Amino acid sequence: MTEARNVLGGTLETCCTSPMTGYYRDGKCNTGGGDFGAHVVCAQMTEEFLAFTKDQGNDLSTPVPAFEFPGLQPGDRWCLCASRWKEALDAGMAPPVVLAATHASALEYASLSELKQHASDR
Repeated sequence: MTEARNVLGGTLETCCTSPMTGYYRDGKCNTGGGDFGAHVVCAQMTEEFLAFTKDQGNDLSTPVPAFEFPGLQPGDRWCLCASRWKEALDAGMAPPVVLAATHASALEYASLSELKQHASDR
């Protein structure tokens, strides 16, 4: 298996382990055949984004103990669905992105320029 790459062409770095994120709950925004949501954008949550995504029907701030989901707070990092991040971008609500921890496949949804404009790790 080849090593996952980030949008900058380097090795995919860890997004967050507290709370544990990623489609595979390994702390990285890895993806694979079963990840139909493409959870590949490492984003730092903001109050505005959490309110936006809740209004869109995806509440990331409320804990769901049955799925061991603690609920996210502003400042937390999380592997977002690339299409949700792009939707937030188009609405002017995109949260900051950690480029080194964002999977290269995010470039299928947003340009590197768009991601860089919202980079938290410039």
